[in-house]
Amino acid sequence: MTDEILLEAEEKMDSAVAAVKRDLQSIRTGRASTALVEHLLVDVYGSKMQLIQLANLATPEAQLITITPFDKSTVNPIVKAIQSSEIGITPNSDGRIIRLPIPPLTEQRRKELAKQVSGKAEDGRISIRNTRRNANDALKKASKDGEISEDEEHRALDEVEKLTSQYIEKVEVLAKDKERELLEV
Repeated sequence: MTDEILLEAEEKMDSAVAAVKRDLQSIRTGRASTALVEHLLVDVYGSKMQLIQLANLATPEAQLITITPFDKSTVNPIVKAIQSSEIGITPNSDGRIIRLPIPPLTEQRRKELAKQVSGKAEDGRISIRNTRRNANDALKKASKDGEISEDEEHRALDEVEKLTSQYIEKVEVLAKDKERELLEV
């Protein structure tokens, strides 16, 4: 019983860390990265599709992302999706290839992005803490219902606390790395 609860808690905490990692990749640094745009939703063929499903993405230079659509008819919808997104980059299109020049970040913009990083990390920590609370509640209920002994409950509660600390530390490391990447000029 306790193993199931612990395993479920660990899986949820792991997915929270993965979500934070994914969110942080979408925050723009001074360098070009396809992660910045690959999950943008584009309105094509009567539905919304991720950009990575519609085009080849590349970074031929440190300050440039190129987008080569598989179908030329999707160029304009892709340009519109980029313009309406929050990345703040104006796309250049020649009708076949879309180029996204990545301008250097200003000091003010770096600080704003660092705040975004902190916010995303905090969301991850909250998710991990919620998982801890749910696991602890499940363990206490199992103990109250007589499914596990009090000793088992205490050992499992300690284990949940260790897991929580481990996963919060992983989020902290991700956030620090991203902030360091943002603030280096």
